[in-house]
Amino acid sequence: MQQKKLENRQSSSLLTGSLIAAFIAASPYFFYLYEGFPESEFWETSFFGIRLSYDSLNYKNVNVLAWILFGKFIPLLLFLIWFFTCKHWWYHSIIVPICMYSFQIYNTLNDDLAFADSIDIYYMAPIILIVLIFLYTIRMKIFDRIHNIDLSELERVTIKGEIKDENLKSFQNEDIDDDDDEPLFMG
Repeated sequence: MQQKKLENRQSSSLLTGSLIAAFIAASPYFFYLYEGFPESEFWETSFFGIRLSYDSLNYKNVNVLAWILFGKFIPLLLFLIWFFTCKHWWYHSIIVPICMYSFQIYNTLNDDLAFADSIDIYYMAPIILIVLIFLYTIRMKIFDRIHNIDLSELERVTIKGEIKDENLKSFQNEDIDDDDDEPLFMG
């Protein structure tokens, strides 16, 4: 019974991995789907029985809009795949380009903003700050665990290096061995 569950999980993982690999390998072809859009200012189509129309105000050409959108959407999908499949501790930093491409796609679809990519950094600054704080915290915890550092020890020491705890201070000031005047051998 357990062997069958393991085989099902492995085959499911193999199928998922194969689909992801096929999408990544075919991503340049997905980018060139923009060539299927008309080179006119107005576009009207029927998509699964839903009538859609688009009037390009800033781009003057539906094909140009599709080229810009696919140029942002394909890297966004690749970053999303990377984010959800990455097993490194720093994978949260991939959120920054994901947010950047998401803002750019939103601004591209919002025809009121011409050259909207230039103001994205103002929206991205808080996200970058939060991600950096989060990543630094994770990095610090990993570094401390690798080097067996206990950060609670830092709370008992002043900036000058003096110990705040009186019990340890009395132990520190005791002269344990006065005969130890020889230099340490560092070889």
